[in-house]
Amino acid sequence: MSPLLLSVLLSLVSAVAYAAAAIVQERVAASAAGPRYAPLRSPAWWVSVLLNGLGATLHVAALAFGPLSLVQPLGALTIVFALPMAALFVGRKAGRRAWRGALMATVGLAGLLSLTNGTDAQSLTDGERWLLAAGTSAVVAVLFTAAHLVGRSVLRSVILAAAAGVSFGMASVFTKSVAEEWTSGAPLAEWTGLLVLSGLAVTGLLLSQASYRGAGLAAPLATVTVVNPVVAAAVGLTLFGESFRYGAAGTVAALICGAVAAGGLVQLTLDRMSVPPEALSVSDPAGESRPVHTSGSSGPSGPPVSSGSDGDAARPEVGQRVDVGAVPGTRAYLEVEMRSRAVAGRS
Repeated sequence: MSPLLLSVLLSLVSAVAYAAAAIVQERVAASAAGPRYAPLRSPAWWVSVLLNGLGATLHVAALAFGPLSLVQPLGALTIVFALPMAALFVGRKAGRRAWRGALMATVGLAGLLSLTNGTDAQSLTDGERWLLAAGTSAVVAVLFTAAHLVGRSVLRSVILAAAAGVSFGMASVFTKSVAEEWTSGAPLAEWTGLLVLSGLAVTGLLLSQASYRGAGLAAPLATVTVVNPVVAAAVGLTLFGESFRYGAAGTVAALICGAVAAGGLVQLTLDRMSVPPEALSVSDPAGESRPVHTSGSSGPSGPPVSSGSDGDAARPEVGQRVDVGAVPGTRAYLEVEMRSRAVAGRS
């Protein structure tokens, strides 16, 4: 097998591993049990950590056998793989708008990365490293604060995903810098860079986990997938001496690709925001209030019910409840029948 073909294969398997990790993370978040950021007691969450580690390892291995201009765009396929995998393994189907947004984000990102022309990298000085670390911490802190100030859960999740993407992107920058300076004769000489990169990677993992609660799979995953390499590419252009191919024409094409990717993120965000957030309870025969769960969560007496997106704007999502309104009559309770893609109330 040629090195180029091996690089493509490793890149594709890496994207599948990342997609599987995202699906597991979203399922853990949808369970609404345990901490939002670090569900350490969840075995499934640790599986997602291992899958993320596998994806990162395979990505680095792919870079060892193939050029950056090939490996990075292939990594953008994560979101494309995630949607059919979610439909196949957890019954989470995506609608037309979600697919349209995912494809726009992937095509735009792949085009943008393919236009980046890597050159002989310039090493970062210690001052530049600490400046980047401080700047990244400030940006992540601002996004984290903004996420907790917005009212809509979908917007909060997208902002948290953007913060995770910034952390992952800067972790990639420090990985590149440390790898270039590392020598076998002094393996711990770059301990400060390793410490910063580890902190950024852990921060990105925790923020990405939190981003899946209340926003489904596609929007947070696409945001992380786009923001991560864009941040790394921006630093590469400004500090590592990289540039766009084809001069001014390449720069214009890169801007167009960036606009397409951003449009895809907007489509995915709107797809989730079309779901009404209001939720009320119904009363059981004992007169106690209890939630009615739909769309991917277990009901009180039945199996999980899944739903799609796009055309399903009026349907509740994971963890939300249904306002069935006032029901006339003299009966002391309301019976709710759970059906696929519908909730029917009868007295």
